[in-house]
Amino acid sequence: MLQTPATNIGQLPPEMLDFTILKSTGSLAPRLGRLSLPGRKTVLTPAFIGNTSRGAIPHISQDNFRKCGGLEGVYIPLEDFIEKHPQKTPPIFKIEARDPLRKFIALPNDTFTVLGARRSPPISTPVAHTNTEISLLTSVGFRSMTSEYYAAAACKLQPDIVVGLADIPFGQEVVGTKRKDKMSDRTEMWLRDIIAKKNGMGEEERKFNIFAPILPIERDLQSWYLEHLLDDMVDKISGVAIYDAYLLDDLPDELHHLPRLSFHVPASPQELLRQVSLGMDLFTIPFINFASDAGIALDFTFPPPAKIGDSPRQALGIDMWDPELAVSVTPISGGCTCNACTKHHRAYIQHLLSAKEMLGWVLIQIHNHAVLDSFFTSIRASIEAGTFDADVATFSAFYEPQLPDKTGQGPRVRGYQFKSEEHGKSGKKNPKAYKKFDEEKIVQLRAAHGQNKAVRDLVDDEALVGLVGMTDMEGVKLDGVALGEDEVKA
Repeated sequence: MLQTPATNIGQLPPEMLDFTILKSTGSLAPRLGRLSLPGRKTVLTPAFIGNTSRGAIPHISQDNFRKCGGLEGVYIPLEDFIEKHPQKTPPIFKIEARDPLRKFIALPNDTFTVLGARRSPPISTPVAHTNTEISLLTSVGFRSMTSEYYAAAACKLQPDIVVGLADIPFGQEVVGTKRKDKMSDRTEMWLRDIIAKKNGMGEEERKFNIFAPILPIERDLQSWYLEHLLDDMVDKISGVAIYDAYLLDDLPDELHHLPRLSFHVPASPQELLRQVSLGMDLFTIPFINFASDAGIALDFTFPPPAKIGDSPRQALGIDMWDPELAVSVTPISGGCTCNACTKHHRAYIQHLLSAKEMLGWVLIQIHNHAVLDSFFTSIRASIEAGTFDADVATFSAFYEPQLPDKTGQGPRVRGYQFKSEEHGKSGKKNPKAYKKFDEEKIVQLRAAHGQNKAVRDLVDDEALVGLVGMTDMEGVKLDGVALGEDEVKA
């Protein structure tokens, strides 16, 4: 068992991150850790952090933020906020206060912040990176941002952790050797830029911790970058950001003591377990938001219940659009203690989705975060007990390998939720909220509102008599409508 000495958190500088490995059996093995930052919640790893959109967890207002379990930290992409760059100063940089990023997004003081350049997962951009600039996708289109601007933004916003810029051509299936050499050179240069900017900050300024990116290419192709990282910068960084978990065996031994933040996007809980088995510590998990948008409530536990006979694999989630749930008054998941399961039932949540009420997605999102929080708590307990490998095998045999497919319509989507090649396609991204009725429907509606001639001649006599208070209506005309003897009797 490998255990690094614990540090008294009260003795650390006000921005210093402390990571202690509590249990590990090797460099490529599951491990337990404790990540501490002064003034923030202590995080036991493996764990996950919230994946935000413009500083907020999708569907979760900040007053409901604390109801989501397992959110000791959040990941915040800078490209969400700099759509006015470089013509105008983005509003986020106009906050004159200590810890301005936290103030701008109204985040609780005890939640740590991780600032990166791109969203997770990032959308490929048609504009290539250059030696000094990285391409982003903002809410108003593609922009380029210099390494110097990114470093200055980190100094201004004062996040707890900043992920160094990485030159990764997202969306490019084949990357040549020369391009990989550029990836290594640019990433090394950009990391030096942000370290230099941090070193130039005044003593009264609150400094940030830097996570160095480890590129998703073979070690020999980024060996120059790794050598300079170990020789000149290893004492300036507090962690590493991993973009390909399956290349962790290429991670230099000198970096094994640092916390590892995964940007290798998992598609299922099984892939999460695979990354944990390789020694990953922190995760951003986009499939939580994808599932919530699709109306899928996650429904799995680790380790799973005992399998009965040759029963088929169980689904990883419940499609809340399923018509059979319209009369189900049971909680989403039995035994779940989240706000959605303790106070509401499946039929109500499906009703909310069908009525396009935002509360439906809010409740599913709260539930899904609670499921992942319980999932990681059980993972840590399994590693501590030494049964992790056996529990993973049982989990894989019990559950389907992928999440259920989307069947219902999700909430209104934003531009960055589409792949870049989809932006060029014609047609609207969201279905129309209103549509034109056909002629038959128009006739029916006009009849219902008394706009057809055939309908105008028919009068509800009893209602009319009661309205005007008349007792003898025989032979009387009202507004040009004659009431016959057989129709009106006093």
